Amino acid sequence: MESAVQIDGSVMEGGGQILRVSAALSCITGSAIKISKIRAGRSTPGLRPQHLSGLQLVSDLCSGSLQGAAIGSTDISLSPGKIRAGNHTADTQTAGSVCLLLQVALPCALFADSSSQLCLKGGTNAEMAPQIDYTLKVFKPVVEKFGVSFDCDLRMRGYYPKGGGEVLVTVNPVKELQPVTMMERGNITKIYGRAFVAGVLPYKLAKDMSTAAVRTIRREIKELYINIQALQEKEMACGSGNGIIIIAESSTGCVFAGSALGKKGVYADKVGIEAAEMLLRNIRHNGCVDEFLQDQVIIYMALAKGRSRIRTGAVTLHTQTAIHVAEQLTQAKFTITKCEDELSSNVTFIIECEGSGATNTHL
Repeated sequence: MESAVQIDGSVMEGGGQILRVSAALSCITGSAIKISKIRAGRSTPGLRPQHLSGLQLVSDLCSGSLQGAAIGSTDISLSPGKIRAGNHTADTQTAGSVCLLLQVALPCALFADSSSQLCLKGGTNAEMAPQIDYTLKVFKPVVEKFGVSFDCDLRMRGYYPKGGGEVLVTVNPVKELQPVTMMERGNITKIYGRAFVAGVLPYKLAKDMSTAAVRTIRREIKELYINIQALQEKEMACGSGNGIIIIAESSTGCVFAGSALGKKGVYADKVGIEAAEMLLRNIRHNGCVDEFLQDQVIIYMALAKGRSRIRTGAVTLHTQTAIHVAEQLTQAKFTITKCEDELSSNVTFIIECEGSGATNTHL
């Protein structure tokens, strides 16, 4: 690995996200990478099962050679080869998130020579990661603006601690990605969601989460009908869990979410309120993406051909980290500008990127 790009896995956010962004970009650009000090500051340093399966998936996608890939390892190197379409499977064998597996694999599969099927197994509604409903309702429509096209078949939901969920994702390749401008949020036009229980948990929990969430949103947004369905997951669920996701859509096609998962000993209304407050926080700032989508679009901005501009709320550490890695591995150039609004106390930021214009050499 004479010319591998050295990535410090402990900088900034210092978590699994550095791995995901660098592995995907290594695969797409063909640059070998060496990542050291992986998750150095975490309570369980090094690779966890979900990071390991994500790296193996990327290595599999790009016919790469992967060194140092073991649970607890703090140093890995990846030498990518040709990106292979076809069927790929990744299984965290835990409640490790299928959504995070998709985050690392989707960009790679876009640059294959034909369509790919990714069978991803693990948690679909798990802590510390987007819920699959977020991926489908918020991430998917926004990333499609870049020219990405993928289908996601949710076969089975899986919860902490067992996992056992499964999604089947079909990704079509692209020649190149187009830049995206999202500068005007417009008005919130629709708020809806789902509160669910699965397994042995009583249906009443779903209704309590929904009622509490609606009540919280009502205090601030009076003019919209808010529809949060209370659901009992039946045959589509493995294990027990409860949670809620609430989506808001704007007149200009921006999508935001707030979500929360139930934990042992936490009252259901508290879970509903947490999700509602998260949603409200993300629509108060007048940005066009929520705090979670913010860092997920960075890799697409970096790869697109041309200039993307996206208005956001406060820029997160995850986003700064993704930008740092993207600038190390591609020719993309990012700038962040702060905008003070005279009329309100809102501060927004504009993330601008002159993309690297990655082209699919296999198509």
